[in-house]
Amino acid sequence: MSKQDVIELIGVVEETFPNAMFRVRITSDQAKNHELLCHLAGRMRVHRVRILPGDQVKVEMTPYDLKKGRIVYRFSPNRPPPGPQTEPTP
Repeated sequence: MSKQDVIELIGVVEETFPNAMFRVRITSDQAKNHELLCHLAGRMRVHRVRILPGDQVKVEMTPYDLKKGRIVYRFSPNRPPPGPQTEPTP
C-alpha cells in the first residue's frame, strides 16, 4: 500500500483502551461523526507522545477498512484547531 492510498482525517479522542488503542470521533467534513478504533503510530510510541480523551488528533485510515485507523499527530492543546484557511482582512 502506498502513501497515496491513505485518507487523512481530524478527530477527537473519545475513549482510551489498553495497548495504545483509542476510540476517535471524526470531526472532518469528509466523515463527520464517524467513529474509528485507532492505534498509536510507531513514531509517536518511540517519542512517548501522551494521548488523553479530548485531545484533537490527525488520523490516517485506509479505504479497505473504514473502522480502523492510525493516530499520526496530536495537535497542541493551546493552539486553535485546524480549519479552513482564511486570509486576514487588511
